[in-house]
Amino acid sequence: MGLLQRCEQLFGTSDLYRVLGVRTGASDGEIRRGYRKVSLQVHPDRVTEAEKEAATQKFQILGKAYTVLSDKEQRAVYDEQGIIDEEADVLTQDRDWEEYWRLLFKKVTVADIKNFEDKYKGSEEEMTDIKQAYMEFKGDMDSIMESVLCATTGDESRIREILENAIKARELPAYTAFTKESISKQRARKRRSDKEAKEAEAARLELGLETGADSLRSLIQKKQKDREKEMNSFLAAMEAKYSGPPQKGGKKVAKKGKK
Repeated sequence: MGLLQRCEQLFGTSDLYRVLGVRTGASDGEIRRGYRKVSLQVHPDRVTEAEKEAATQKFQILGKAYTVLSDKEQRAVYDEQGIIDEEADVLTQDRDWEEYWRLLFKKVTVADIKNFEDKYKGSEEEMTDIKQAYMEFKGDMDSIMESVLCATTGDESRIREILENAIKARELPAYTAFTKESISKQRARKRRSDKEAKEAEAARLELGLETGADSLRSLIQKKQKDREKEMNSFLAAMEAKYSGPPQKGGKKVAKKGKK
């Protein structure tokens, strides 16, 4: 049975994008984040013993779906012709998918994030990301603040100033959602951010984690669902931005099913 048929059997769809929970035109980062999100749901280590066999099968097929969409050549063929290369090296090799997952999503510590944050904030890279987020979300500050890496309530005035200067310099269009944002919306965003910060700190103290050590992964695994979602999004964004894609390969093809 081919990969697309296995996806239909295990995930209820032969559309690789839907398997990863992303849109058809998703960016490389979105595809990586989608893979990480779904893989956390079906990872064999996160289910009961009775569910482990089924989860392992899903986990393996999910990894193959990701390798197709993360490879530019294979993705292009899949998008244009609705077929995949069943004999590609990434699909035929005897790969340990759990080890592959660990290589993609290595352990990240609080110290790692702090070091990254110190270098990232105020850099040209951050400036570019802020402007890209502004364009992508058409000036919606809620989405911009959620999208830009390491952005907190304390960074909002700085980020807003960067965007205002870019608008004045005609580098960016003046979206109404940004220029006419209400004070009440700004206050609501600050309340949400303050609440999330308190919850994250409470979870850290509850688990006895030091701020400069220990893996954030243990915090992610034990936090409540809403807090876990926020931290997973941050880590996935970092990993998607700074890790390279897997290798390519292949020849024989299989046809894509209905989306």
